[in-house]
Amino acid sequence: MPELPEMQALAERLHAAVAGAQLQGLQPLSFSALKTVVPDPATLVGCTVDQVGRRGKYLVWSLGGPRLLIHLSQGGRVDLEDPPKTTRPRNGVLRVSVDGRPAVLVKEFGTERKAAWWVLAEGDDGPLARLGPEAGSPAFVELVRTGDDSRRVHTILRDQRTVAGMGRGYTDDALHRARLSPYATLASLDPEQRRRLVTAVDDVLAEGLAAERRRHGGLPAKVGDHWVVHGRAGQPCPTCGDTLRRVSYESYEVTYCPACQTGGRVLADRRLSRLLK
Repeated sequence: MPELPEMQALAERLHAAVAGAQLQGLQPLSFSALKTVVPDPATLVGCTVDQVGRRGKYLVWSLGGPRLLIHLSQGGRVDLEDPPKTTRPRNGVLRVSVDGRPAVLVKEFGTERKAAWWVLAEGDDGPLARLGPEAGSPAFVELVRTGDDSRRVHTILRDQRTVAGMGRGYTDDALHRARLSPYATLASLDPEQRRRLVTAVDDVLAEGLAAERRRHGGLPAKVGDHWVVHGRAGQPCPTCGDTLRRVSYESYEVTYCPACQTGGRVLADRRLSRLLK
């Protein structure tokens, strides 16, 4: 899933491509992707694109009052169409046409079909109201420094209601860099561990954003190619050389290094345990 660095760099590229132009049309390409009824998307036609920004994992198009939100979910990707097209791609979600500029095509791969978009009236935050502080922000630092949440840190960092912007990829990498177990709870961390966590989150997000800013155009199918440990179970740890392990869940997995993060202990993998029975 695209996370904060992917979405921030994408927002910057889209802003450079369409800001200052008038929105010419919104072409829905998936019946269920639009999550609002009012305002009518047609009311945005003719509005000037003031800014394309980001909040959490949402693209936020500011249109002089109303806003257009786009969430790519797990399999959503973006193409810049220059010249714009009118065809209906099989995996299309939404096409945004802008006067005299490339069109923005949102498409989705896979079977989940959870990519979505919203049209928000001025003053309506819609799903943005449920988001926690941005990862790396002062509010996030205070949360880590003083929080007594008894949930696992891995869960907290991925919960958009608690911390906005991160997902499994950068969470795996941040915990590896901070030398923390994915099963550690926030309440159990001492001040030094909390300091390491804040620093690690800052570093992996900054490095991810620098890598994503080297891209051009939209957002390609391949994301996360610069993650250090996430998705690399079975490979040597880049820090100590031990074999990276994973804990598998129904729809995702957590990657970690036993030597760097859990004192050499291999965490129970319930999916593997079921296969061995």
